Amino acid sequence: MAIPIPHRQLFIDGEWKEPAKGKRIPIINPANETVIGDIPAATVEDVELAVEAARRAFYRNGGREWARASGATRAKYLRSIASKIRERASELAKLEALDSGKPLDETTWDLDDVASCFEYYADLAESLDGKQRTPVSVPLQTFKSYVIKEPIGVVGLITPWNYPLLMATWKVAPALAAGCTAVLKPSELASVTCLELAEVCKEVELPPGVLNIITGLGSEAGAPLASHPLVDKIAFTGSTETGRKIMTAAAQLTKPVSLELGGKSPLLVFEDVDIEKAVEWAIFGCFWTNGQICSATSRLLLQESIAGEFLDRLVAWVKNIKVSDPLEEGCRLGPVVSEGQYEKIKKFISTARSEGATILFGGSRPKHLEKGYFIEPTVIRDVNTSMQIWREEVFGPVLCVKTFRTEEEAIELANDSQYGLAGAVISKDLERCNRIAEAIQAGIIWINCSQPTFCQAPWGGTKRSGFGRELGQWGFDNYLSVKQVTQYVSEDQWGWYSSPSKL
Repeated sequence: MAIPIPHRQLFIDGEWKEPAKGKRIPIINPANETVIGDIPAATVEDVELAVEAARRAFYRNGGREWARASGATRAKYLRSIASKIRERASELAKLEALDSGKPLDETTWDLDDVASCFEYYADLAESLDGKQRTPVSVPLQTFKSYVIKEPIGVVGLITPWNYPLLMATWKVAPALAAGCTAVLKPSELASVTCLELAEVCKEVELPPGVLNIITGLGSEAGAPLASHPLVDKIAFTGSTETGRKIMTAAAQLTKPVSLELGGKSPLLVFEDVDIEKAVEWAIFGCFWTNGQICSATSRLLLQESIAGEFLDRLVAWVKNIKVSDPLEEGCRLGPVVSEGQYEKIKKFISTARSEGATILFGGSRPKHLEKGYFIEPTVIRDVNTSMQIWREEVFGPVLCVKTFRTEEEAIELANDSQYGLAGAVISKDLERCNRIAEAIQAGIIWINCSQPTFCQAPWGGTKRSGFGRELGQWGFDNYLSVKQVTQYVSEDQWGWYSSPSKL
């Protein structure tokens, strides 16, 4: 059953604060297009307060309260956050399904990943204590050198709506583990669970200002955060277009950024596969999260000899996907997040048809759902490489299909993209899979699967899919600065200059 949306304010300096201009943004349930609550709309004045709070928290008591505290101290807070999230997982999963339209089974899985991610970075925070002052071998015996890893400072974290709390956690957990203080700005289209994270932080008594959470429009809250001179780094997940704007703003201050942007990832399927297994991975790789995944393997490349049989089975499986309200038992495809996204996806499908592609299945609203931003899982064939549907990210439940004859042709088609986030290959020939894994120009490759993600493994792309890596040790290092310390240990005079005569 649906649950009420908590009425929250901005979370700044450990307290709930009314937005400076008193504005709020309605929350629309994408399953029925009704208003179910609202979120505060931050503006530049609120961003200023949040950054100032984060700055104070970073330097409070000479940094000893957070930035220079032991990793073990920070780990205790992260584990407490994880524990509270596990306690509230059922409630939070329902809130996220209501807010974003994701099936409840998916948001339940996501909440488990959220807690696990906080626990993982708690472990890395603790391990950092034992790695400080790591010796560096230098060629002169008169010197000793070592390395200190320090938090980079105040970080601005701007996150998307497709995995609202999980994508926030991918940034918040490593940033806090490293000793940074942060201002989180989630997408205005799905902010509810991020505001509940603020309530969790209050419950575990996270020091004031360590994590500040402001909701609002990108132009009114995200942009002033990205360009703020007292923010030391920006980490962003979202569209390539917005990523460019953030890079431009950060460049004015020579501020480091990490960007996880769009994708148009390929899935290569060879003729030696078990077709039933491969078909399920193909639909999971594109229709999971209602098709709203930056890493979606939305370009399906089929070896010509099995294309007919594969597509017949693909359509049979797709017809069997339960499209419904995300809170219904067994839902496997819910509505897309907003009316704007719904209209954008419909236009992609219409353009594909007008350019000569064939809608093999789907392409419109499910007949049994009169309200909500629902789109049938859609399969499009007869696609050529000049079509918009092949080249641009749809960010919805739309799979386009093309065939190939040889491995070389498949690799060429796979790399025919401005993006390079992910790719996948399915074949019983593991030598072939490994060759293709090396040949595809992407930051993430899956073999005989699509979309599995683990907080221990690096995540990020190449080309216009961004740069930098999240998750794993790599995600932790994103928020650390390396300081070299070198000591002269000889008792002798350095002797470079002639000593003045002594009287």
